[in-house]
Amino acid sequence: MPVEIVTFEVGPFLTNTYVVRAGDACWVIDPGIEPGALVDFLTREAIVPDRVVLTHGHCDHIAGIPNLRGSVGPVEVWCPAADAPMLSDATLNLSAPFGQPMAFDPPDQVFHPGQTLTLGELAWTVLDTSGHTPGGVSLYCISEGIVFTGDALFAGSIGRTDLPGADGAGLVAHIREALLTLPAETTVYAGHGPATTIGAERQHNPFL
Repeated sequence: MPVEIVTFEVGPFLTNTYVVRAGDACWVIDPGIEPGALVDFLTREAIVPDRVVLTHGHCDHIAGIPNLRGSVGPVEVWCPAADAPMLSDATLNLSAPFGQPMAFDPPDQVFHPGQTLTLGELAWTVLDTSGHTPGGVSLYCISEGIVFTGDALFAGSIGRTDLPGADGAGLVAHIREALLTLPAETTVYAGHGPATTIGAERQHNPFL
């Protein structure tokens, strides 16, 4: 079953929010601040996501949840277990330090590295790429050669580690163990910036 990915760059932090579809099944990954274009797309296409899946709990990746639910209904929110407290704590999710405190309901479900999530007939392995946040994960679909890395790995860069709860050495170690071991042709969809490949980051990423 081929996967369809639509990317929306939203909010002041230019966060990548993804609509991922496999047949009739749909996820929204990381609904960011000011998700108007995302909501318009879902409404226009009459798409009701099966769930929101979060790669981590920072405000620029979760702030669109209320807008999304207000437009398409009570969509479940799934969050990495170690980052679940961030949703309801404006200090932990960094919205308070940026002067716009936001607190949200706890997630409907939590998940852990090593688990497999399903989107239609597609299986997605949850990879431990923590370090930018305590529970940050990546979502890898081996059959499609795709990985969503949140704020762990970017084209030519990695996630910030000067934030509360971050672990720089841990992030680099997890990227090396969980991501750079994937096939070189794997397409990387990051939380910010353009798509890249695992092979390109092995060769050219100066942080690795």
